Amino acid sequence: MTILQSARARVHGHLPVGSLRGRLARGAFWSIVGAVVSQGSVLVASVITARLLGTVGFGELAIINGTIGMLGVFAGFGLGMTATKYVAEFLAKDPARAGRIIGLSTVVASVTGGVISLLLFIFAHFLATRTLAAPHLVPEFRIGALLLFFNALNGAQIGALSGLESFKAIAHSNLIRGLLSLPVMVGGVLLWHLSGAVCGLVLAAAIACVVNQWFLRNECLRAGVRVSYRAIISECRVLWDFSLPAFFSCAMTAPATWAASAMLVNQPNGYAEMGIFNAASQWRTALFFLPGIIGQVVVPMLASLQNTDGRRSVRKVLLGSVLINALCTVPVLIVLVPCSNWVMSFYGDKFSHRGAVLQVSLLCAALLAILTPASNFIASIGRMWVGFFMNAGWAGCFLVVAYFLLLRGWGAQGLACAYLAAYIAHALWTFWFASSVLGATPRSSNSPTGVLPLDSQAI
Repeated sequence: MTILQSARARVHGHLPVGSLRGRLARGAFWSIVGAVVSQGSVLVASVITARLLGTVGFGELAIINGTIGMLGVFAGFGLGMTATKYVAEFLAKDPARAGRIIGLSTVVASVTGGVISLLLFIFAHFLATRTLAAPHLVPEFRIGALLLFFNALNGAQIGALSGLESFKAIAHSNLIRGLLSLPVMVGGVLLWHLSGAVCGLVLAAAIACVVNQWFLRNECLRAGVRVSYRAIISECRVLWDFSLPAFFSCAMTAPATWAASAMLVNQPNGYAEMGIFNAASQWRTALFFLPGIIGQVVVPMLASLQNTDGRRSVRKVLLGSVLINALCTVPVLIVLVPCSNWVMSFYGDKFSHRGAVLQVSLLCAALLAILTPASNFIASIGRMWVGFFMNAGWAGCFLVVAYFLLLRGWGAQGLACAYLAAYIAHALWTFWFASSVLGATPRSSNSPTGVLPLDSQAI
């Protein structure tokens, strides 16, 4: 036996195919591969973009992205998480129904994404002029309407791939989009400044849609799932049971983060402060990106365990995901926090003295990474309306803290601290609820006991 064969045998011995450890490890591996290259490219692109646009221009790009993200909640309608949960749940026992769920999520995402994108295009002038005090951003908002549509469709596609446990395909998709973001954004900025940056994001999202659809078609063929659009009306019940409460949960967080950003940019020197916050948020997003992607591995696994008496297995999956998230975030946090000013200096001289904003943002990402497995568990067991009230509490806490800190002139630092305070409160009640459900007397597998969707987190 060769050394390579011996190594493979040891790996298969520890991670047998089909076991919980094997499924989690293989899914996490491909997630890590895609995340490292994708987020590395995004960070490099953001650093170069910030140096070319400056603090004000980078702040303007941030508010455009934030507005598109907020409206993306309405465009996405919770369909990504819906596809993940129900495709994973029915993949083995009812492949035909899994195919109808994929068809339903695709059609509804196309409709809601198209409608919200059209509304953004029509009301771009009112939004930029009356709300954000930046009438010169109207063309960029209208270009961003296309990004809104493609992102909505991307969410449904990635959700379906997660439900199929096609993590290798998701990794390849993230890899392609990440590698595209660097040249198209930088090239766009060099040619057309801020408008070029938005055009670059639109182009990367459009290509990602094409790539995702190709992967989804191949993975459905491999899994024996036939995507159906004719009988999707029979599955509309899931929109009420899951998509609607998931949407309302998101509707509590994304508009709150956008409202706080709008408060910031309307202050003196607000767009420059928004640029500082955006630079720090790039690292927060990068640090949390991998735990978020691993959540795409964990949710379908937990959803599939709803068909079995899997309480012990659920605990194993949760413990494994917490350990992976800790290994992915804590070492990075230890390295970056002491040299935060130096990291911020990558973006330009005006960013270099604002390392404290980055430190708070990194702490927020680490807390969110630890919180995510509990949110994954609660999402997988499907009683979503409680999540609406949990996220309403998050939004209320965030807005109150942000209002008072911004009123005192804390700027970007105040917004970062508001995120941290809200997630501390959110972690307390989320862990309490998840532990109470796991410790409760087992119910029938048909009895919903859960609450919170991963994509309701404000990242």
